[in-house]
Amino acid sequence: MSATRTWVLINNFPRHRFLSPFTLFIQRRWKKPTVSARTRLEDRVRDPHFDKLMNQLKRLYLVLKIHHLMSTRKRAPFVSLTLMSRWRNILGLNVPVGPFLHKYPHVFHVFVHPLRRNTCCRVTKKMKELILLERVVVKQQEMEAVKRVKKLLMMSVSGTLRLHALRMIRRELGLPEDFRESILGKFSGDFKLIGLEVVELVDCDAELGLAEVEKWREREYIEKWLSEFETQFAFPISFPTGFKIERGFRERLKNWQRLSYTKPFERKEVVRVRTCGGIERYEKRAVAVLHELLSLTVEKMVEVDQLVHFRRDLGIEVNLRELLLRHPGIFYISTKGKTLTVFLREAYVKGGLIEPNPVYEARRNILDLVLLGCRKTRQLLAGDEAKEESNVVVCEMNEEGEKQGDWVVPFLENFEESRSP
Repeated sequence: MSATRTWVLINNFPRHRFLSPFTLFIQRRWKKPTVSARTRLEDRVRDPHFDKLMNQLKRLYLVLKIHHLMSTRKRAPFVSLTLMSRWRNILGLNVPVGPFLHKYPHVFHVFVHPLRRNTCCRVTKKMKELILLERVVVKQQEMEAVKRVKKLLMMSVSGTLRLHALRMIRRELGLPEDFRESILGKFSGDFKLIGLEVVELVDCDAELGLAEVEKWREREYIEKWLSEFETQFAFPISFPTGFKIERGFRERLKNWQRLSYTKPFERKEVVRVRTCGGIERYEKRAVAVLHELLSLTVEKMVEVDQLVHFRRDLGIEVNLRELLLRHPGIFYISTKGKTLTVFLREAYVKGGLIEPNPVYEARRNILDLVLLGCRKTRQLLAGDEAKEESNVVVCEMNEEGEKQGDWVVPFLENFEESRSP
């Protein structure tokens, strides 16, 4: 071997391999890159509309958490900032509580207590009205909530669900806080409580056994004149901007759209890979179940960790994150916030629901108030003027010409006379 070739081989190999002259010409082995749910999550194409919405919702959830902590204190309608500063670890705030509250003057009113002379905070009247309005709307949409719970029970393999799982997505389903009594206990003809933590469906409603994707297939069949072969088992697909279509992807997607599967409302005693006709049909059934569950939510979104509690009851015992990432045209996972949140792509356009519902609109009003930030509005300017007037007025006089606090003067005079020798 020539000296030049030997020099090239020596310089191309890493230095830590030169333990002996026998390892000089050993063939290097390259490790094949692994493809997992984590790598798919990091390499996926991001959707700026969903990520922007998730950033806004993160601020809303933080504000609502502060409101919840303030409402639990019954001593007064306000809380001192000294006490609220101890909530930083509970809230997960990286900034002091005071500057954070000043960012949202439409939500929180920071003032100095007239007697204690310490800085306090209370929720504004507008914010209280919007939160009360949301509760009223949730109460009015009681029958819609009953239908959502019934459809979930109809999708269940055994016709039962654990109350813990329902409690985890109570807000997403538009259920009231006391849904155990106001929904499950009130409609005893539809639901039956087994023990303390299990609810069973008493009677199935055939009219509710139609999935939302079936309605979309019917519209596609009628409006676009597509064949039944193309639409019978298809799902609405919309990829984000910048999505790279690899070679052979279109053909695989077309075959997957035509693949038959066991539909969510087709009851089976045992849901396994063998009973569903193979791994591909089993996973497609899981996609259909998740699609229907997201369609039942008020905002067409739910945290991935909350879906885990439905795996056994709905017969979707697969890696949920991996399954959601394999179908970016149907679902979108946002990593903004502390947890992963999955959105139903077809239900949104530019960060808003295509078909809003009353509960969504009530919550959107709260979000809009939070997003106002420090912007001045007529209502906020009127509140500032009233605050200035209240600071100018020292005391008020009644019809008899007496001022507030006049009773203190004789009391102090008597006190001074008693002290004088």
